[in-house]
Amino acid sequence: MNSFMQWFWLMVWWFAFVMYLIVLFQIVTDLFRDKDLSGWLKALWLIGLILLPFLVALIYVIARGRSMAERQAARAHQARSQTESYIRDVASASPSADIARAKELLDAGVIDAGEFAQLKAKALA
Repeated sequence: MNSFMQWFWLMVWWFAFVMYLIVLFQIVTDLFRDKDLSGWLKALWLIGLILLPFLVALIYVIARGRSMAERQAARAHQARSQTESYIRDVASASPSADIARAKELLDAGVIDAGEFAQLKAKALA
């Protein structure tokens, strides 16, 4: 029974330690991504995280948690809009549009009939 309790508490402590590391990395990442904070203040926060890690991490989350969440939401929104834009660009390309572009190049004399046939086969594949 004693070895089970030791193992259980070891797992609890490991879980707490990993959660602390995740919070610490989130704070450091947020510090470096924040454009409103000066370099000196970022350095002070980092020195504080090194000297008194638990206390400074708690103070940071309390004092800057809301802006931290807003910056994270803005980054997520930006990534989502970039992904949607990419998907729209890729989805709008159709084989008929590719063939039409290749035909325009053929008519303009930029490519020859063999290259047109290759582009047409690639678009239809």
